[in-house]
Amino acid sequence: MSPFKIEKKDIATPARIGKIETSHGDIQTPAFIPVGTVGSVKTLTPKELLDLGVALIIGNAYHLYLRPGHKLVEELGGLHRFISWDRPILTDSGGFQIFSMGDLTRVDDDGVRFQSHLDGSYHLFSPEVSIEIQEALGADIIMTFDECLKYPSTHDYTGISVERTTRWAERCRKAHKRKDQLLFGIIQGGFFKDLRERSARDIVEIGFDGYAIGGLSVGETRDMMLEQTDLVTAIIPYDKPRYLMGVGTPEDIVEGVIRGIDLFDCVMPTRHARTGYLFTSTGRLIIKNARYAKDERPIDPKCDCYTCRTFSRAYLRHLFMSKEILAPRLNTIHNIYYYMALMDSLHKAIEEGGMLKFREAFYSSRKTEKRR
Repeated sequence: MSPFKIEKKDIATPARIGKIETSHGDIQTPAFIPVGTVGSVKTLTPKELLDLGVALIIGNAYHLYLRPGHKLVEELGGLHRFISWDRPILTDSGGFQIFSMGDLTRVDDDGVRFQSHLDGSYHLFSPEVSIEIQEALGADIIMTFDECLKYPSTHDYTGISVERTTRWAERCRKAHKRKDQLLFGIIQGGFFKDLRERSARDIVEIGFDGYAIGGLSVGETRDMMLEQTDLVTAIIPYDKPRYLMGVGTPEDIVEGVIRGIDLFDCVMPTRHARTGYLFTSTGRLIIKNARYAKDERPIDPKCDCYTCRTFSRAYLRHLFMSKEILAPRLNTIHNIYYYMALMDSLHKAIEEGGMLKFREAFYSSRKTEKRR
């Protein structure tokens, strides 16, 4: 029986509400996944994440392999127990992090040889090693090992990379033994229509529990990203979850959901919080700006998060300019709350069959940003 069930469809768009069943609870989709690279979502406790409505988090096989080590985590009861999080966890295969290291890596059909960014030691990541690490960590959803290319890349090399990613996916499928984990295949292909379609068809033919669209949000325009999303979602089986990896502006999420995407992850809400970039119902707010020095209003008068219920823009600016530890914590609480509220609003819009109306109102609200 499939672990994914579609529960509601929008009337006029491919948007849908679904449920992914895992051994640590159900995931209601569409869902946004906060990034907890090394086993923590920066500045927040597991209880705070639960209170904010977070359904699952993502960890990274590369970082957890290097520190503290997947075997140690396994010895201590697995990642859920290690970080005191009893809800679903997704782990990335480590491919994106390794390939982003550039000159520190060497790629061949066996896998990727790289130097640790921590101590310069040499390592080999293969499809089998990636699966071994993710099985030891014990995540509920794990990913195949893929080659994530820089943008732009040539058609010739992208074609070679697509074939390699397919072979690696086959090896990941063969190496995967744990029945309590869902294995998602990753579709690559850069920004070439023929290669994206080839990758999607090849990965789907292997057969996975879900499918991820990789290699996006690497410097391309939004129109390019959405074009590739449309190409791939037309090929992924309708009854399988679709995961748009590393894509996460509020606008990207709305456009993704309206195209039938079920899962998103991005460092944006947490990373931006640490730089004073806050999300609101009318657009962005940069808390360090001098105009907020005497502003007694909350970040967003329409927001009901702890930060907005309790503190003024003036105080939050003071904390940020003073480099107080409390500043990124309060900012992160707000940004994660904003993303969870956005997903709730999208669920409601799909339930009511009004995704097109929601999108229109969403963009209309952002026109007020410059007048704030």
